Amino acid sequence: MLTANKLMPQGRGLAPVLLRRAATVELDWDVRQKSRFDATDSQGRQIGVFLSRGTAVRGGDVLVVEDGSLVRVIAAPQPVLVITHCTAHGTPFDLTRAAYHLGNRHVPIELRPDHLKIEPDHVLAEMLRAMHLIVRAAEAAFEPEAGAYGGHGEHGARGHHGADPSHGHAHDHAHP
Repeated sequence: MLTANKLMPQGRGLAPVLLRRAATVELDWDVRQKSRFDATDSQGRQIGVFLSRGTAVRGGDVLVVEDGSLVRVIAAPQPVLVITHCTAHGTPFDLTRAAYHLGNRHVPIELRPDHLKIEPDHVLAEMLRAMHLIVRAAEAAFEPEAGAYGGHGEHGARGHHGADPSHGHAHDHAHP
């Protein structure tokens, strides 16, 4: 078994041709949130992943294997609940309220401008429906927020609203 103990967030610094040629591994969130796991890549190689404790692997990240090869991580589709606002009875602000209530329950949540995603939970689904939100089951990649102290989460991975993360992020986020 090969080992990988280095992670390159979103493959930053790698030439696009290297990313295209890299083997891939498709992992769901349950596995990607662990810092130690075994996986089989698209070339059939068994890889033991040993990252620093607390490291979560995101779709688009690249693992560096001990032989120098690269393995691009793909966020596997998995069961999720997709939450949207009801256009007949609510507003997009209802999603903000839902995110607040889910956050108070420490629920891993993927935030998008037009929807939220959480792992299936029938109690939470009923709570959200009672808030007049639309909740539907789906199979999709799940990339929950890393949180304020969560390393290379959404902000580092995609920057502001999908902006290019390579801009260095040297600007100040404080507003007068």
